[in-house]
Amino acid sequence: MALSLEQALTGISGILVTPYDDNGDVAPHKLAPIVDRALRAGLHMPVVNGNTGEFYALTTEEASVMVREVVRLVDGRAPVLAGIGRGIRDAIALARTSADAGATALMVHQPPDPFVSPRGIVDYLKAIADASGGLPMMLYLRNDTIGTRAIAELCALPQVRGIKWATPNPLKLAEAKAACRPDLVWVGGLAEIWAPVFYSVGARGFTSGLINVWPERSVAIHAALEAGNYTEANELIAGMKAFEDIRAEEMNGTNVTGVKAALLALGRDCGPTRPPSAWPLTADQQAKLDTFISRNKLS
Repeated sequence: MALSLEQALTGISGILVTPYDDNGDVAPHKLAPIVDRALRAGLHMPVVNGNTGEFYALTTEEASVMVREVVRLVDGRAPVLAGIGRGIRDAIALARTSADAGATALMVHQPPDPFVSPRGIVDYLKAIADASGGLPMMLYLRNDTIGTRAIAELCALPQVRGIKWATPNPLKLAEAKAACRPDLVWVGGLAEIWAPVFYSVGARGFTSGLINVWPERSVAIHAALEAGNYTEANELIAGMKAFEDIRAEEMNGTNVTGVKAALLALGRDCGPTRPPSAWPLTADQQAKLDTFISRNKLS
């Protein structure tokens, strides 16, 4: 039986890549072995149309194809979180498509528009909630400069069930958590490396791009954190840190590149990344990746 949304939010939200075929078109069928392995390893919730899925490089129609096909591939084995964002009309269209496809909840990207007001984001979220028929939402917070009061106003919407905290400010996370209703799940949004820090101030679960390549390690890290064993969690994280270091290069421009290059090296070609993401890895970056794969005997 699949986990409830509340259970899944406290687990690993695994951000799936978006595969492309030889013509550069989305090829969701290539995700089948990646999804199957991750779910067998214990992934709690696959996420489609996240940043590791190159959401902003996709058209709305491509994102619609991806959510429909990922829900089909998961086939009820776990809740599916569907990324929503961009201009309000695209966000509304994708929210409707995601609801019709059977997504469990929506992950709403923080609007990147240069003229964003906190109260405008409230209206944005209300429109998305209405379009989806009231699906639960996780807010993807990448910029906490809107302030604790504004965050509390966003989180007051009844459809909001969780917050993906993706800024390196754990004390602000703790402050925001204290200002919001207690039933919300605050998820570490900066992957495995930051998870222990966020756990220490009350977060539960974390997001991961590593699940595309090495889901077993992500699940082991989560288990250690849930058990309160920070020593074990940090040791496990140290063994995968080289992968995250590669992804963080070039102003995070190799974030998805590192994942897709690793998949290619492991025989699961999901195509290149789209510009402006970097592709391919440099010779030095590729050498680091090859060492990481060899040292950890990944297959």
